[in-house]
Amino acid sequence: MAPHPVIEYTSESSWAMVEDKFSPFAKDTLAKVIRFLEDEIMPATKLAHAQLPDDPVKRWQTVIPIIAELKEKAKKQGLWNLFLSKAHYPEFGVPLTNLEYGVIAEVLAHAGHIGPEVMNCSAPDTGNMEVLARYGSPEQQKKWLHPLLNGEIRSAFAMTEKNVASSDATNIRTSIRQEGNEIVINGHKWWISGAGDPRTKLHLVMGKSDPNNKSHYNQQSVVIVPADAPGVKVIRPMKVFGYDDAPEGHCEIIYDNVRVPLGNLVLGWGKGFEIIQGRLGPGRIHHCMRSIGAAQSALNLMLQRATDPTRKTFGKYLHEHGAVVAEIAKSRAEIEGARLLVMSAALQIDKYKAKGALKEIGIAKFVVPSMALQVIDRAIQIHGAEGVSQDTELAGRWAGLRTLRIADGPDAVHIQQVGQRELRRAPGLVKKAQELARKQNALLEKHGLKAHL
Repeated sequence: MAPHPVIEYTSESSWAMVEDKFSPFAKDTLAKVIRFLEDEIMPATKLAHAQLPDDPVKRWQTVIPIIAELKEKAKKQGLWNLFLSKAHYPEFGVPLTNLEYGVIAEVLAHAGHIGPEVMNCSAPDTGNMEVLARYGSPEQQKKWLHPLLNGEIRSAFAMTEKNVASSDATNIRTSIRQEGNEIVINGHKWWISGAGDPRTKLHLVMGKSDPNNKSHYNQQSVVIVPADAPGVKVIRPMKVFGYDDAPEGHCEIIYDNVRVPLGNLVLGWGKGFEIIQGRLGPGRIHHCMRSIGAAQSALNLMLQRATDPTRKTFGKYLHEHGAVVAEIAKSRAEIEGARLLVMSAALQIDKYKAKGALKEIGIAKFVVPSMALQVIDRAIQIHGAEGVSQDTELAGRWAGLRTLRIADGPDAVHIQQVGQRELRRAPGLVKKAQELARKQNALLEKHGLKAHL
């Protein structure tokens, strides 16, 4: 029996660790994804970039034709909404676990942001669809979720605020208040991914609805805001190291006395934190697996560059330099370790849901992006000046990944949370050590000896 084609994208050892956890459907779907990636998506990546106008106005009004064409092909082949697990969303999901989709996400990342988008698996839509599938009312699902699932529209998630330390979400200042049968929203947001896309029809907006509540975690609510509602003002697209990520973008937005029906409140008043925690857990794992795919793609470019027969420095080919070989080896080892870490987190989510996998998700979130950045940086170094130019994918990959050390919770927050969880183990460890010391002393006394340690 031929080995699964995924080993060309991951490794034989990591696939051996999880193969028995993949259903026949998942294995078949993964193989189909790889074929579609190689036959359809990868050949179209340069065309997709060429079809996005350089004009600063038109690039924000463009739906890239080849991506729209590939979406229809992917949907017809059933390669659609693969991130949405039937185990957690029986009505809307596909029969894939988080672990199974995690491997698919890594593979798709070899085509950059185009790979996930073609199969309707792009952020922020994935998280927003999960919110609406889990917490949305039947009316909200009919109006917003179904078109998102069908790929007819796109969406944005508005939480981060200008002039606010938004890494602590309790600081969010945007006002969400009820007036009669309406909700009124006032706030100044930025870095709102997806808000620039002409297909975006809704924003999920998080704001403060009960600032005097004794619990900081019950002060916030989430509300659906139509993108074309009066008072929604897209000020500008933000740039990440000069990249604007058009047409989706990351925008600065002012919500100026925006009014929406009371029925646009998601789940209920004061449920904002519950919603974002449910949203961010799987999303962070998706980001991590895509980061590993980006790192693997960079390593592949590194190997091609190092073995290029036209590249010779100081009388040696690049692969004959010990420093280059060491960089390749370290990259391989770091990718393997990070992948197993994320697979473990995905498995925990499948067993205990996101809330039961917070430690594993947190560790992955601060380990994986830094690992991927380091691997890409090594690839850039081996490519020399070309590595920082627009002629390879490396500079854009690095810029996008650098934001992940801030987005969805900065590294420092995850490190602090993981460290605090570890410290909770200390009393039990001290108690166990004391019990062991008691037993050791009893044995020494019994034999009339003194400890040498």
